[in-house]
Amino acid sequence: MEALAARLSHLDSHVHGSIRVVAFYDTLMRRRVDLPALVRASAGLAECVAGVRLHGTGQVIRCAPDGREASGAPAAASSTTPVVLDEEEIGTVWVERPGPPGPLDDMLLERLAIAVAAVAERYGPARTTMADPALIELVISSDSDEAARARALRLLGFAAELPVRVVAVRSRHPLDRISGLLCPDRPVKAAALAGVGVVLAAAVETARLPPDVRAGIGAAASPGPSWREARTALRFTTARRPVVRHDSLGALALLAQAPREAVRDNPDVAAVARLADGPEDLETLDAYCATGSLRQAAGLLHLHHSSVARRLEQIGKTLDFELTEAPGLVRAGLALTAWRLLDG
Repeated sequence: MEALAARLSHLDSHVHGSIRVVAFYDTLMRRRVDLPALVRASAGLAECVAGVRLHGTGQVIRCAPDGREASGAPAAASSTTPVVLDEEEIGTVWVERPGPPGPLDDMLLERLAIAVAAVAERYGPARTTMADPALIELVISSDSDEAARARALRLLGFAAELPVRVVAVRSRHPLDRISGLLCPDRPVKAAALAGVGVVLAAAVETARLPPDVRAGIGAAASPGPSWREARTALRFTTARRPVVRHDSLGALALLAQAPREAVRDNPDVAAVARLADGPEDLETLDAYCATGSLRQAAGLLHLHHSSVARRLEQIGKTLDFELTEAPGLVRAGLALTAWRLLDG
């Protein structure tokens, strides 16, 4: 290798420099150095601040060329490279070089990213956002004692002081992608249990979720009760309201506890079930209950308000009460919600 490098160096100094960078990181990886040592060595090689961030843990390491921790606010990265493990982006590496990027910065960051991925695989609690379902189940089970739950959380990469939010998800998208969108910069782990995606996250952001993802978010501090709340909230999701936080349900959450037989036998719910044979009627009722206004419902449905008024009149006859009065609107909303819970 050294003989080849010497021969190539006479042909192209850039090639020689690239080979030296590769050999530099090969040596570091053989010595099985940790992340701080990797960043210190990279900063010394680059002769500028170098940094690494792991998305799963939120860990950030920045070092100056003298090997010390970089002080002050981070400067804009002059070059960045994603850290990829098992086809999933798990972090980012960069250099903060004043002025234009150096000729070997891309090569340096490419090798640094490979080395960081190797360290994360070797020493990390888990390689990707996807986790062992048995550990996830241990965390959210109501039968787990606190010691077992705490140990499972540690194995999943959650520090003892870190808050844990629980999200129940139904989606056609890969669960690792959904969990990454829900919690892009802090610890997050996910697994599928009994047909439902379970996401444990240090924080939850729903703004970037695709519109066809249904998500229920628990509010309790403990993962066990929070998982029960998340499943309940998931049952209340609709196409118009794809994300539901349990603490936003209030007294509506009581509907989820009603016996199925009592819900099925309720005359209002039975009437809504008959409406389900006509998708247009069901959509009209949903829009009217969501807005409480004939004109606003017409706007949602892209219809003239007189057309919506005629539909509501017919729906009222099926329900056997007046929809356009406040008590009727409340009854219709409760019956529609209860029917959806019954229907799953």
